[in-house]
Amino acid sequence: MDTDGTFDSRGTHRTPPPFPAPPAGPPPAGGPSSYLHQAPALQPSAPPPASLPPGPPPMPPSPASVPSGARPSLIAWLRTPRPEAAPGVWTYGHKPKPPEDPDRIPARRLFTGALIALLCTWLLWSLLTADRGYLGSYWLLPLRLAKSEGWLTINEQIVSFYKALWFLIIAAIFSRVGHWTEVWRRYVAPLFRRAWDDPGSSPVPTDPQADPAQWPELRASGAHSAADRLAEEARAGRMNDVDHARIQRAWQTVRAGRGSLAAFTDTVLRQGAAAHTHPSGARDLPARTAEHDLVARQVRIGTAVDDLRNPYQHRGVGLALDPDVLGTSLLAVGPAGTGKTGRLVRPVVEALCLQALAGQVAVVVVGAAGSGLGGDEAFDVVVKVGRPDSVYDLDLYGGTSDPDEAAGVLAEALIGDMTASLPGGDSRRAATALAQLLGPYRAAHGRFPSVPELRELLDGSKVAVSALREALDAAGQSAQARELDARVRQAGSPGDVGALLADRIALLDRPVFADFFDTRGDRRPFSLRALEHPLRVRIDLPERGHVEASRMLARLVLAQFTECAVGRADRSLFACLVLDDASHTVTPEALRGIQRLRSANAGVVLTLRTLDDVPETLRSALLGAVGCRMAYAGVTTWDGARFAEVWGTEWVEARDVTDRQIIAEEPFTKVLHFIRKVVTGKAVTTQSVTVRKVERERWSASELAHAVPAGHAVLSVTSVRGESGPPVLVDLRA
Repeated sequence: MDTDGTFDSRGTHRTPPPFPAPPAGPPPAGGPSSYLHQAPALQPSAPPPASLPPGPPPMPPSPASVPSGARPSLIAWLRTPRPEAAPGVWTYGHKPKPPEDPDRIPARRLFTGALIALLCTWLLWSLLTADRGYLGSYWLLPLRLAKSEGWLTINEQIVSFYKALWFLIIAAIFSRVGHWTEVWRRYVAPLFRRAWDDPGSSPVPTDPQADPAQWPELRASGAHSAADRLAEEARAGRMNDVDHARIQRAWQTVRAGRGSLAAFTDTVLRQGAAAHTHPSGARDLPARTAEHDLVARQVRIGTAVDDLRNPYQHRGVGLALDPDVLGTSLLAVGPAGTGKTGRLVRPVVEALCLQALAGQVAVVVVGAAGSGLGGDEAFDVVVKVGRPDSVYDLDLYGGTSDPDEAAGVLAEALIGDMTASLPGGDSRRAATALAQLLGPYRAAHGRFPSVPELRELLDGSKVAVSALREALDAAGQSAQARELDARVRQAGSPGDVGALLADRIALLDRPVFADFFDTRGDRRPFSLRALEHPLRVRIDLPERGHVEASRMLARLVLAQFTECAVGRADRSLFACLVLDDASHTVTPEALRGIQRLRSANAGVVLTLRTLDDVPETLRSALLGAVGCRMAYAGVTTWDGARFAEVWGTEWVEARDVTDRQIIAEEPFTKVLHFIRKVVTGKAVTTQSVTVRKVERERWSASELAHAVPAGHAVLSVTSVRGESGPPVLVDLRA
């Protein structure tokens, strides 16, 4: 639904990220696991389909395709320190800054003073050492007197030593004036350290229990043979970062008591780095475009600008997203072409897919067909709504067998964006009307109706209603027959929503969707009940010519996700829904569902071109429901005002400078002031500085609308633990 990044210049991507290359080797024996398609929640009304065909394992890139030193080895990558940092900070190799020094000399003034001091040193030394000049060689007078009196024999070594002594005295004086030591400490010394240090090397711990490449957790539990095998796989280059994260996940399952230590050890000894492979058989993605760190589960999205508007500790550091902050949900707002898809959605989706291969995440991505969210080979399930080549179908009822639950989710999808105009201001009456039809139909036929069948019932077709009543009588479902009679009595009455529901469901009863949403179809129905498994799902919506239907399906997926993610029995997997364009999908019920996701180890990522795509009464509530907020360059002043309000104010030091002209009384002073005014063009003044504490907006609406450069965004994050970060100006291209 978004074309962000379509017009980006070529060659503007980052250099290859610091993760080890995938290993070569044969595919794991046995193919993918069968749980991907055998879960009852995946196909509630159809027999389990066959498993996905196993894909070939990723091959390592050739040496010519990877720049030297761009990707460190797995062992060096594991040994790189990742210190504790604020939420959203890229921790791979992060070095916390020292406390801010209020008396710190600005770089421009520091270099200017050092250069002037250097020129003064050179000038004075030249005057002293010149044979003919202002000072001549009189500074060597002590040596000349000693020679004339015969006290010592003058030679070149003594003269050189004497000259060096004078040079050191002069240099010491001017180095203190020009702050040469500060220049060395801040700029020169780091260059020498980077030149001498090998970027791909890291200090080797002498204690195996302190070396992450030696699997100390396994050794501490007595699994030395498994630790030795995995360490050998890493040294031989047969293990990549996904393998490490996946085996770590399997080990955590053993530690939590949900697995056997003996079975874990046996699997590792037999399969090595390929142990506990994802059901698809893949051990890496076909290609990576972003910078990932699977130890910290982070993906880097940019660098905080070294700007006074950014907090001191964030200036110049990398910023990243991970499940810890995505668990509070993220909202990104910016006009088309600002990079929401290319520089935010795609890296986040890529990171979640990698973590899904490691058995840590279940991800569902929803976007327009051809929006560039990843190739088909990067996903386990691809639902291409409206396309005949789609292998999977989308379960319209969310995989549930409860008619009331199915009716509530379907009503939210059909008329969730129209609740303000409905009697009562919500969709409860619509859910009741649908339940009065879904319940009897399921009781009579053992399944929910297809889209054409549901449309006929909502239209009040006498033939369809009579056939359903006869089926209920034959099945002895008298209670469900009373539900159907109640729906028939309400049909056509003032305030009835049946006609509106029929009009909305007609958007899905089109020839292009004839083979979809059919409970008896040949396609494999996919439902979000499968979020308990580490799945990678992509749903392509047919935006062209079917905009309203696409928005309806997006609301359906969002409603099903919030319902299924909260209702999971096993919440150990992080579940994430990514909506590439959330226009007209935010409803009051959706907001209530998003607020419940944080406690369910789940989150959503929403992108909008403008907050005007959300009802006015829900805009502030939406910004308050999400923990991560992102405003791109080019947002309107009205959108900026909403962000400025939610980011609040802070206390800052305001400096008021007052210039006062100096009136000279002495004739000589008047002449000097006149000459200075002629040269500089300004009168001689003196400054009076007043410093006071004031409360100001962190980012004003005007700054967000006009002061954010292209390719930048202002980002604030909040972790699921409640730690929040300030809004930071991020360069998404760095």
